Amino acid sequence: MHFVGPVLLLVTSTAQALSTFTLQSPRVIVSSSDGTQLRSEPLSLAQKLLSPLNLTQTDVLKLSFQVLDKETGNGVQPQQTFLRFYDANTTEEGIQPLRISTSGKVKFELNMAKPPSSLPPTLTSPLQVTLLLGTSQFKPLKLPLFDLFIPPSHPATEHPDEVLYRKRPDIEHTFRPEPKTPPKVVSAVFAGLVAGLPWAILIGLWSQLTNLRLTHLLSLHVVPFTITLGAFEVLLFQYWVRLKLGEVLLYGAVLGVVTLFTGKHALSNIAERRSSGK
Repeated sequence: MHFVGPVLLLVTSTAQALSTFTLQSPRVIVSSSDGTQLRSEPLSLAQKLLSPLNLTQTDVLKLSFQVLDKETGNGVQPQQTFLRFYDANTTEEGIQPLRISTSGKVKFELNMAKPPSSLPPTLTSPLQVTLLLGTSQFKPLKLPLFDLFIPPSHPATEHPDEVLYRKRPDIEHTFRPEPKTPPKVVSAVFAGLVAGLPWAILIGLWSQLTNLRLTHLLSLHVVPFTITLGAFEVLLFQYWVRLKLGEVLLYGAVLGVVTLFTGKHALSNIAERRSSGK
């Protein structure tokens, strides 16, 4: 915590140590193709030109100034010196690098007979022309200069990926209607068949065994097997009502082992009774 004060002081002193750009004799001149001067105005650092500049297909625009250190008055050669042409309506922009001498002098010429590729596509709205300066040990400068009308050009070429970001038609989902449930009477009949048919078949088969008495079926050796079969029916019913498949498989595996042993014991008991003639 004791280092916060010195660090803030260092940052503040570094920010205060940055020098400031200024321009000397900034001027813009518009001339025709034969060299006739159509307009010549000095540029202000406080605000851009109040009236926009107009260029025809053959006009030439000349921009000149010198970059100085505001504190010392010496010429400065910034590492970055650009003109930005920006169309506020289409948001198209172009960046034009400027050549600058070691003494900070700049002379730029825009010939509309041979316009540079840095000019963005234009329609009828003016281009906002801004000067951008930047280098180490100096505060960056963004200076609006003037608005510029130039002849309309061809529209901007469409980016190949632009179609991917256009608005597309809404996706309309078509859902199938809810399935109709059968009448309750039909459901009850088939539920009764599913639940009662196996037992009816089992009882019918038992009735075919002439030497199998009812007392044998109700003996303690056979009843556990019958109960486990009924437990399977209850398990399937619970699966239909509330149990999940994993739970049914788990309970069914345990119940299957119990059914295996009770069934084996019941069959062994019946076999003993048959062998003894009871």
